[in-house]
Amino acid sequence: MADRIIFAVPKGRILEDALPLMKRVGIEPEASFFDEGNRALKFATNNPDVGLIRVRAFDVATFVAHGAAHIGIVGSDVIEEFDYSELYAPVDLGFGRCRLSVAVPKGEELHDAEGGHVRVATKYPGLTRRYYERQGIQAECVKLNGAMELAPALGLSRRIVDLVESGGTLKANNLVESEVILDVSARLIVNRVAYKLNSGLLPGLVQKFRDQVAG
Repeated sequence: MADRIIFAVPKGRILEDALPLMKRVGIEPEASFFDEGNRALKFATNNPDVGLIRVRAFDVATFVAHGAAHIGIVGSDVIEEFDYSELYAPVDLGFGRCRLSVAVPKGEELHDAEGGHVRVATKYPGLTRRYYERQGIQAECVKLNGAMELAPALGLSRRIVDLVESGGTLKANNLVESEVILDVSARLIVNRVAYKLNSGLLPGLVQKFRDQVAG
């Protein structure tokens, strides 16, 4: 692997919580990283051994799994969705907590699947199929990247699987949480091969994160 570590971080709320922790372990992005008008995706840091890429949360896992990045921060929902064997997730960072849940229209009892089949709107088809398979149910997943809550009202599906934090969005759309599939939090992930080949920088960086979280 290259001597320089490439660190993948996600856009969005997880990044806001990740930046103070990264600073404590000695990684601070260059000033242009914080410029909202800057369209760049690759950045230097105060550490010459570490560069940053900023990508969509779902892509963090892919970049790290395929070795394009060596380390990253992403929600455990993304890790479980892709189930990449190349990923090692050594540290639960303790923020970004929420849950991946099944939700249905309020007042509609969730009966057993008729004929062992359900239709579900979700951003997580892999996780959803595996969850229902364990119950002996075949899940037909309608892949959506957002606005899952509209699916039941518009007849796209009877159920949705999505991230839930406070439940406010579900309530506003007349939905209720019926089953929790997975408790979610932000994790530090590394590429297994890179971790083994780099006996100094990468394991040392992982240990710094572990120490900060433990402390």
